[in-house]
Amino acid sequence: MASQRTLSPRNQPVQRRAMARRDDILAATAELLEEVGQDDLTTILVAKRVGISVGTLYHYFPNKYAIMYALAEQWIGEMDIVLQALASENIESYSVKTFVERSVKQMLNVYRNQQGLLPLVQAMYGMPELKELDLIHDELIITSMAGMFRRMDISNQKHELNRLGRTYLELTHALIMVVINQNKADGDKTLSELKHLGLSLLERAKSQF
Repeated sequence: MASQRTLSPRNQPVQRRAMARRDDILAATAELLEEVGQDDLTTILVAKRVGISVGTLYHYFPNKYAIMYALAEQWIGEMDIVLQALASENIESYSVKTFVERSVKQMLNVYRNQQGLLPLVQAMYGMPELKELDLIHDELIITSMAGMFRRMDISNQKHELNRLGRTYLELTHALIMVVINQNKADGDKTLSELKHLGLSLLERAKSQF
């Protein structure tokens, strides 16, 4: 039987340092996206912010698009974790209002925790290098929501569930992006309106089922 390959104790600190450096690059990129935007972001700026040479940066990422791709993947991964956690709850016992409150709160946290999100989302939508992640993000939310809507007896028709999932995605994504870029007073009002619209959408669908 072939022996299982494992990292030697000597290599483990090296790997930890490499992972920490990669995280530093992603964090610096998020900061710079917020400060200068996607168009003016360069690998030179990222390397300077991290305190490494551009050559060292290229050991981790070949260009700025690869860094932004990894940053977007990380954000989508956080959203996936949140949606799986929500799906693990006893949502069959939730009222539609409770579900809307819970789902919007959880999704909002993921959006708020990602620094530089607005230019990152714009890049996902507009850059060919990141376009596939925009589609992955949308499919993740649509599929997750459709499954939870089925469990809540909002509908049992696949096409209708997917349509509702997409509508819920477009509604929450657009307005959460507004909320996180508003001052607190305006953001609270927009958040309240988002929940009202989500509740109206799902209650209407449920009443027609």
